[in-house]
Amino acid sequence: MLTLKSTFTALLIAAASSFTVSSAFASTKYPLAIENCGAQVSFQKAPERAIGLGQNSAEILLLLGLQDKMSGTAFWPSKVLPQLAEANAKVKLLSVEFPTFESILAENPDFVAAALPSLVGPSSKVAKREDFDKVGVPSYLSPSTCLSTKEVKDQYGSRAQLWNMDLLYKEIDELSQIFDVGDRGQALIADFKAREAKLRSSVSKDGKSLSYVFWFSSPSPSADAYLGGKNAASGFIADVLGGRNAVTAEAEWPTLGWESIIAANPDVIVVANLDRNRWELDKPEAKIRFLTTDPAVSQITAVKNKAMVVMDGQAMNPTVRTIYGAEQVADQLKAIGLLK
Repeated sequence: MLTLKSTFTALLIAAASSFTVSSAFASTKYPLAIENCGAQVSFQKAPERAIGLGQNSAEILLLLGLQDKMSGTAFWPSKVLPQLAEANAKVKLLSVEFPTFESILAENPDFVAAALPSLVGPSSKVAKREDFDKVGVPSYLSPSTCLSTKEVKDQYGSRAQLWNMDLLYKEIDELSQIFDVGDRGQALIADFKAREAKLRSSVSKDGKSLSYVFWFSSPSPSADAYLGGKNAASGFIADVLGGRNAVTAEAEWPTLGWESIIAANPDVIVVANLDRNRWELDKPEAKIRFLTTDPAVSQITAVKNKAMVVMDGQAMNPTVRTIYGAEQVADQLKAIGLLK
C-alpha cells in the first residue's frame, strides 16, 4: 500500500478537520458557477451532504478534510490511503463496486463528485448527469476523465495529448472552491507540485530511456489485457521517469492481445495491485506468475530481465495517486539498477 512520504501532506491531513480558512485565499462567493465537462454547475452554498462517487473523488474530498460534509462514497478499486483511513471511517460506504442510483439518493445528497464517466457519463449504468439534474443535485465529473468518445467507441474515450497534473490541480482547486476551503486546495496542490518536481529531478538524465507497459488487469490469461493508454496517466508516469509508454494506442484503456504486447517488447512491465475481487488477475502475484510461466510471454525483455514492478492500480487512473505510483515504480527500478 502506498505511503505519503511528504511530512507536509501528513501534517495537512492531520490538521484538516480543524483547519480554518485564512485571509491568504479569498473565501468563495456564492452563488458559484463552474463549467465542468461541458455542463454549467451552480452552487448557492457549500455542500453539506456530498457523495464521493469513485475513489479519486472521495480521496480528494478526504484530503481536503471534508469528511464531515460527506454522506457516502462508492466504487473503490483499492483500499483508502492509510493516512485517510480514520477520516474515511466516518463516511458511509455505499458499495466498493458500482452503486445504484437509488442507493445514492437514499443518502439525500446535495452534491455528487464523480471520478469516471462510467459513474455519471452518458452511458453510465449508475446514473447520468441529467438524472441528478432532475432531482436538483449538482454533479461534478473529474476534468481528467472528460474525454472524447468519437475515435474510441467506449465510455472511457481517447486522449490525444499526454495527461499531466494540471488537470488534477484544476479538479482540486474547483472542489476546494465549491466547499469554500480554497487554502486547503492550494496547499494540497503545492505539495503535489513539489513531489513531481523532486521525482523528475531524481531520475538521471543520462540513463537509458526505458519503454513501459502498464498492465491493469485481465479477465483470464487467455483474454486481452487492459493496459494504460499512450497518453493516459500511465504515459505520464513513464514520462516523469524519463521513458515512454510502449503502448501507442490513444484509447484511455486499450485492450491488447499478448501477441501485440510481445511485439512491443517493453523494458519494464508495471503490474497493478487491486484490492477488488473481480478477477484472479487483479492480484499482482497472479500477473507475475503468468508472465514468468507462459512460454511466449516469458521471452519479453522485461520478464527475462526480471524488470516487473508492482504499482497501486488506482495510480494508473489520472488521480491523486498517480504521482505516488510513479514514486513506487522509481523506487523499485532504482533498487534493481534500471534507474539511476
